[in-house]
Amino acid sequence: MKKWFMVAIVLLMTWSTFSVVFADHKSNPGKQKGHQKEGETFKLGVEVLLDEEKALIEGKKVGLITNPTGVDQDLNSIVDTLHNDDDVDLTALYGPEHGVRGSAQAGEYVEFYTDEETGLPVYSLYGQTRKPTSEMLEDIDVLLFDIQDVGTRFYTYIYTMAYAMEAAQENDIPFIVLDRPNPIGGGKVEGPVLEEEYKSFVGNYPIPLRHGMTVGELAKFFNTEFDIGAELTVVEMQGWKRNMDYDDTGLEFVAPSPNMPTVDTAFVYPGAALIEGTNVSEGRGTTRPFELIGAPFINSTDLAAEMNGYHLPGVKFRAASFTPSFSKHAGELSHGVQIHIVDREEFNAVETGLYLVKTIHDMYPEDFQFRAENSSGISFFDHLIGNGWVREAIENGDSVEDMKERWQNDQKEFNKVRKHYLLYKK
Repeated sequence: MKKWFMVAIVLLMTWSTFSVVFADHKSNPGKQKGHQKEGETFKLGVEVLLDEEKALIEGKKVGLITNPTGVDQDLNSIVDTLHNDDDVDLTALYGPEHGVRGSAQAGEYVEFYTDEETGLPVYSLYGQTRKPTSEMLEDIDVLLFDIQDVGTRFYTYIYTMAYAMEAAQENDIPFIVLDRPNPIGGGKVEGPVLEEEYKSFVGNYPIPLRHGMTVGELAKFFNTEFDIGAELTVVEMQGWKRNMDYDDTGLEFVAPSPNMPTVDTAFVYPGAALIEGTNVSEGRGTTRPFELIGAPFINSTDLAAEMNGYHLPGVKFRAASFTPSFSKHAGELSHGVQIHIVDREEFNAVETGLYLVKTIHDMYPEDFQFRAENSSGISFFDHLIGNGWVREAIENGDSVEDMKERWQNDQKEFNKVRKHYLLYKK
């Protein structure tokens, strides 16, 4: 009798465990490696290259532009994978801002060096040379680009890609982009289109702040619309759709830069990074960059109440205090808010960022400052937003709704062109 009782208990426990695992499998299928929510096999561009299109690089001297995000779904580095592949001759590495191994902080100069793991030369594309020179490319048959973007105009990697495409065209070298997801989705487009006189390395082409494109789509857009004319191949992903955010892919999120630690950071970034153009901390030097916003002169309770009073879609604000370990207000207790996204689909990053800037400006007119203008009368805030009129509008007391209305026509024109370069369906 006791034996049958024990067997029954074991069977019951086994069934309970199976039920929990099966329920989790059903409720969270997007986290299964290599699958999206609908169960369709998902593949990154790098995986498609190695599994199906290896002839593009086989037996050729390959130059690789990458950083720590250049990994497959098992987190194997493309640097090490290609270096150890007998069919591929990986000849040189090229590092964007933060370097190939991601060890440099924002804006930090990265010099030429030798990669310790592979012994390969690493040429900096974020120092004195942002565009590869002919000397850097002299031992290259094909140039690969494999870097995770975050979907925002002022993230510099997309301009590293564009400059490298120009260099490839000038040196008759084929250029291959290994596509990756836009972590904040490929459907929503937000913010003003950059105006020509405000071009810089944080905005080199007339696209909105949130462009809703993958790096592969942007490469095709840049190559055609701005007459780069490179011999371009985009190795597309499989199983990615425009309405997916990064969590839907089942991929682990590898920080593309030191201050982009999570997918939530990427979602707030198109708007919260506008704070960089002011004397308010954007949370650099904390564990929540761009989610924490504050300064010593702000009353956190008052600011949180004011921001929550707007009832902005998909977001709530919590009064927060923090002490940055570096960057603005380093070592000083600062007060402000933490941005909590409660609905990613509803959340409008650029609108939220502008409300933050305008509200702090209006609440603390004696303390708040935009960063100083350069000799051309352009502030860093202007470079970030892509024009000079938004800063003037804030200073003149205009509403955010009026600002949004002003950029609608340019955004509509961009969308008409953008649709010709979209590679993936909803």
